[in-house]
Amino acid sequence: MADQDDTPVFQIQRMYLKDLSLEQPNSPQILLEQQQPQVDINLAMAAGGVADGIFEVTVTATVTTKIKDKTLFLVEAKQAGIFEIRNVPQEQLQGILSIVCPQMIYPYLRAIVSDVCTRAGFPPIMLTEVNFQAMFEAQQAQAAANGSASGIITSAN
Repeated sequence: MADQDDTPVFQIQRMYLKDLSLEQPNSPQILLEQQQPQVDINLAMAAGGVADGIFEVTVTATVTTKIKDKTLFLVEAKQAGIFEIRNVPQEQLQGILSIVCPQMIYPYLRAIVSDVCTRAGFPPIMLTEVNFQAMFEAQQAQAAANGSASGIITSAN
């Protein structure tokens, strides 16, 4: 067999739902309320190495809906992907993990959040489109301002 060349490799190994949670802590009483709930949506992203050239990237959405000070429902969904990325310069790797991979994962996350809300008996929550490039650039600028050199977001799962 011939020696492996240095051709860049980018492949999706698997997409999967890593974690999903739905809570309705004040049901059924709060379901009788007629007020429009306040909706708060937070997104988080993480990337880390799994093995040589194999990376897991996760995008997490946390949706909290409240009426006054009481939670109507809370959905947290974490969609993940395992990607094979080899022979790519380090400065490009950070962009791939922080922009390209999340862009591939996010549509699955949007569908899951909408579906869970509907199945729970609420109108679907439609997550808006996200500009992962702008998020990455903002994180890079913040890291530079803080004197940190790392652009890859890592977390302990």
